[in-house]
Amino acid sequence: MRNVSVVFYASLAIVACLVLMGITMPESLESVTSSTQGFITNSFGWYYLAIVSVFVFVCFYLLVSPVGQIKLGKQEDKPEFSRPTWLAMLFSAGVGIGLIFYGTAEPISHYAVSSPTGELGTDQGVMDAMRFTFFHWGIHAWAIYGSVALVLGYFTFRKGERSLISSTLRPLIGKHADGTVGKVIDVIAVISTVIGVATTLGFGAMQINGGLTYLFGIPSNITSQTIIVLIVTALFMISALTGLSKGIKILSNLNMGLSAVLFLIVFVFGSTIFTLNLFIDTIGAYMQNFINMSFRIAPLNEESRSWINGWTIFYWAWWIAWSPFVGIFIARVSKGRTIREFVVYVLLVPSLIGFLWFTTFGSAAITTEMSGLLSISSLSPEESLFGVLEGYPLSMAISILAILIIVTFFVTSADSGTFVIGMMTTNGSQNPSSRIKVTWGIFLSITALALLYSGGLQALQNTMIIAALPFSVIMGLMVFSLLKSLQKEAKEMGIGQLRNRQKKKTDGKVTNENAKKAI
Repeated sequence: MRNVSVVFYASLAIVACLVLMGITMPESLESVTSSTQGFITNSFGWYYLAIVSVFVFVCFYLLVSPVGQIKLGKQEDKPEFSRPTWLAMLFSAGVGIGLIFYGTAEPISHYAVSSPTGELGTDQGVMDAMRFTFFHWGIHAWAIYGSVALVLGYFTFRKGERSLISSTLRPLIGKHADGTVGKVIDVIAVISTVIGVATTLGFGAMQINGGLTYLFGIPSNITSQTIIVLIVTALFMISALTGLSKGIKILSNLNMGLSAVLFLIVFVFGSTIFTLNLFIDTIGAYMQNFINMSFRIAPLNEESRSWINGWTIFYWAWWIAWSPFVGIFIARVSKGRTIREFVVYVLLVPSLIGFLWFTTFGSAAITTEMSGLLSISSLSPEESLFGVLEGYPLSMAISILAILIIVTFFVTSADSGTFVIGMMTTNGSQNPSSRIKVTWGIFLSITALALLYSGGLQALQNTMIIAALPFSVIMGLMVFSLLKSLQKEAKEMGIGQLRNRQKKKTDGKVTNENAKKAI
């Protein structure tokens, strides 16, 4: 395979070992990942909260800073995709399957199963359920994605570096970025990405299986999930071989179109006014409690700490583990955008879309639960959406539409994943070969099945948290490297100097006027 780096073979060997252990010793893998996950969440929970808050701060700083006018590319570069297509691509890659899987499951869990504040089944519990769902899927998540994407987009398209995580650290480690240190960094990024994407594919397979079980009584087990993964693997292989501007672009627009139809059905035929009121009220509560939630670790309350470990720390780890994949992909489709435009469209717009989605589906689940017609909280997470849709007109047709959306999101995520991992393991090639993409596509599917076989949803979550820890350190260094390089370029371009000269003139006038008054 031409242009294949040592990172490809090293990463493939490590993933193969993980898969082999999951298949031959599933109980041992589940035991090891469970104990390691427990140690990490108990010992490094504070660290996850702190590092993610730093990423949020940096994104807001870049939004208002004069360096926001710098482009991800040369100043004359134009964007390759229109804004609607760009938004659809980054949204589909970023949170696609997650929105469908957790759209009803998370709010109803916070309301009726395990409350983040102890207000279980109350009116306040409804507000708390939505507020923490916004927290997990909003600005913090997109700040993680945006930080990695910004760093990669800046160094790749403006500085001419290869699309590799190691190349972004050149301002800090110099020539070592091309040596052994750089290779180790890239292998860590690839492993994190493989586990992140495989976990998401596992969620997708479980929910497709859950929908088929709820609607048609098809057994929910590893056999059914294996068949689902094999079918979807064939679909995303076809898409992967058609290229970025065809397969992924078409699928991303299809995802958004179908999702919009499902959203409008639930929004219009559900409690529309209640949903809008809940949306506005929760936005206010989210903004009001933003800082408090960002640093909430509950050191004196074991029950609350357990909830934080199971939800917040899991999510932060999920976003971090997925960030190399989403970051590289978003960077690849964001060439020609300014930093300020990038932050607005990657941080704020997707967050608002997600908030409206979760309010609509979350309120539908909660109102169904409160009505007593069906206990959504008693259903498994992968079946909760279909339980909600049962109460709508043409429920069977709508449920089949939901399964179709999950499949298209599944295909898009896997397609994007093979493309990005192919880039990472071929020295940053912008168009990795079909053979490389097919190889990684197969391994992504096998890894997802191995994790499902060794412990289902819990094994997926455990592995995610473990994979995220080492890459979070690399992320911190990447952001520092970006700020250092931007500061240097701002001085070279004279950005901010005009403002300083104007400030000096203003200060001078004030000084002269004060002197005259003193005389």
